[in-house]
Amino acid sequence: MPMTPYQGHRSWNAWNVSLYINNEEPLYRRALELARKHGVAKAANLMAKELKGQRTPDGGQYNRLTIYEAIKDIID
Repeated sequence: MPMTPYQGHRSWNAWNVSLYINNEEPLYRRALELARKHGVAKAANLMAKELKGQRTPDGGQYNRLTIYEAIKDIID
């Protein structure tokens, strides 16, 4: 089943993860720190390992792809 785009993101889950990573200060700071130190792709892998099995308060699942999509524009 193809994913249905949601609010300019690839899916509701991607939108929801992005919402939390970009608006919850501890998550945002961690994403920024990792992206600056390792680059976006590796930062997404590291955050996915750190957040494995966790969900956003709304039930969105953190995974490498949704985290990557949330932080890909975090650094220039």
